Amino acid sequence: MRDQAVKTRQRKQRSVTAPGTLGTVPASSSPKPSGLRYRLRALIRELGKFGTVGGVAFAIDVAIFNVLLQAGFETLIAKTISTVIATTFAFAGNRFWTWRHRAHANMARQYTVFFVLNAIGLGIGLACLAISHYGLGQLSPVFQTQLADNISGQLVGTAAGSLFRFWSYRRFVFPASTPPGTPPRQEHSAAGPTPPPSPVRDTA
Repeated sequence: MRDQAVKTRQRKQRSVTAPGTLGTVPASSSPKPSGLRYRLRALIRELGKFGTVGGVAFAIDVAIFNVLLQAGFETLIAKTISTVIATTFAFAGNRFWTWRHRAHANMARQYTVFFVLNAIGLGIGLACLAISHYGLGQLSPVFQTQLADNISGQLVGTAAGSLFRFWSYRRFVFPASTPPGTPPRQEHSAAGPTPPPSPVRDTA
């Protein structure tokens, strides 16, 4: 009976899980956004900052232009000065705020490309106005009214030019240093993997 009791006790001891045999329990982590959602959120943030910088730059352009006109400057000279100052502000705002996380090389080269692309964006807006007023205006006089000019120039032209500027600035002036939407690296635990438990020897 004594031997049977000892063997029963030993079997119970072997059935109990030894410390450390449960393995490593994975740490709970919050669900990470998918690559598409991550890129979409980043794009929306950039659009918001880009729009804010553009709105302030437009206000600076209008204010300086009118101040220079009141000071007696010639119209084209006043517009050139106000445009250069507003463009410089827009460049600084986009470089150091909107796309501060992107690659930045030579500032003079960036500013030159920025200015050229900004001029192309302005040309797109003027082209929309010209197509509406002089092209479609030949078909119907309704396209030569003040309302039509404001819609084609201020709304359609500004929107098209702004979209071009946003795309071209991201693509050519402030290119991404790493592919967008790259998922962050997973951090490994400082502690090494749990060694496998030593087998329980049967002393029976």
